[in-house]
Amino acid sequence: MSTHLINRVTILGTGLIGGSFALALRKYTTGIHITGWDRSDVVADAQSRGAIDAAFSTELTPALQNADLVYIALPIGATLDLLPEVARLAAPNTLVTDACSTKLRIIESAVDHFVDDATQLFLGGHPMAGRELSGIAHADADLFRNNTYALIGASAEQHDLRVTAFVKILEKIGARPLWLGAQQHDYAVGLASHLPQLAAVALASFLYDHLDENGLPITLAGPGLRDSLRLAGSPYSTWRDIVLTNKEVLSAALDLFARRLDDLRERLASRDLEADFDAANELYKLLRSL
Repeated sequence: MSTHLINRVTILGTGLIGGSFALALRKYTTGIHITGWDRSDVVADAQSRGAIDAAFSTELTPALQNADLVYIALPIGATLDLLPEVARLAAPNTLVTDACSTKLRIIESAVDHFVDDATQLFLGGHPMAGRELSGIAHADADLFRNNTYALIGASAEQHDLRVTAFVKILEKIGARPLWLGAQQHDYAVGLASHLPQLAAVALASFLYDHLDENGLPITLAGPGLRDSLRLAGSPYSTWRDIVLTNKEVLSAALDLFARRLDDLRERLASRDLEADFDAANELYKLLRSL
């Protein structure tokens, strides 16, 4: 199936993810007209980088006009607020997709607003790619390359020609599409992405609270601590909606993780810790092989 079913793309939110998607389209596809919609300063920066052909910052209608694909790369709360308008204003036969980090609330809203008899189609998505620094200044055409791209949809949607064309675009920009359910997705990212973020925040804030007048213990920190705390550089504004929309999974994960820390504390003076190190080493090897 040709990707030519998608010739005009509108990206709502031209920050790190939306801007990177635009730059990836520029680098790895041809003949696609890209429109950006965001705050005036953000779309101006995206246009100056050559990421988009046209920029809009107020009215949605002209931004959505004639778009074959609407790619929503906004925070979860903003996406939920905007979905009804996108459903109302998008052209017939438009494929609408999002890049939000949690999916259940998004899919529930999409079901309400993208009705069965409409010709538009909504496809939930989540690129498992990002950086601790946000904004168009940090956008990268290769951000998605060799990274999983979660797609949420029923079997019928997977075989829709528009979806097939979008999946081919994802493959062209180097992403690895993976189909799964919304609840399955939110559980998995809760453990594999959101919990590590909160763990990094907890460790970093703990160390910050224990800095002395000489900067100890941080003045003795090596590259290992910097590697461990890379996620601590992410701003709360990026994570607020993620935590709010996945709080049940995160609460359960934090409880289980706290128990594991308690277990480690109880075994500090025994060789039983070796089993934990072995398991950790094996998981690290697995991550390196992905």
